[in-house]
Amino acid sequence: MADRGRPRAFDRADALRRAMEVFWEHGYEGSSMSDLTAAMGINSPSLYAAFGGKEALFREAVGLYGRTDGGYTDRALRDEPTARAGIEAMLRNNAAAYTEENKPHGCMVVLAGSTYTTRSASIRDFLIEKRRETTEHIHKRLNRGVVEGDLPAETNTAALASFYATVLYGLSIRARDGASLADLTASIDCAMAAWPVPMT
Repeated sequence: MADRGRPRAFDRADALRRAMEVFWEHGYEGSSMSDLTAAMGINSPSLYAAFGGKEALFREAVGLYGRTDGGYTDRALRDEPTARAGIEAMLRNNAAAYTEENKPHGCMVVLAGSTYTTRSASIRDFLIEKRRETTEHIHKRLNRGVVEGDLPAETNTAALASFYATVLYGLSIRARDGASLADLTASIDCAMAAWPVPMT
């Protein structure tokens, strides 16, 4: 017979994934503690004991997102054989993920901090830094493309990285607004048509 008063055991990994989905759908400010505890199947004291509070939980949820549903960018930039293939896979794979059924549309890192108050400015800054890191990863892959001959030597890789990061983040917003995968694909086709070619 179970001891009375003993807290019900819970699966921490499952609870974190459920919290991630709440934050992804509603954003940091839009996710109340009652929303989170209901989705996670725990009470507030258990949430604080296991995760340290709402902000710490959010930061951990963003980490989980980056390792799972939000990992397409890193994988594309790392695994594709050329800079162009890496950028194109990044855009197309993310577009497919952003419009997947039965999941929140768009990117958690782009959308979860789009509204904030002075109390959550640290969350805004945290997500700004995450997006800056993504842009820098794109920049590094483009620089490698110049070295390996995938891109013309005269390419302004910083500007090109900013452009493709802007396209990536724009796809997220369009997906949250209800754009279809076909709509996003058409935008990606235009973006890839802007890929630099050697000067003649």
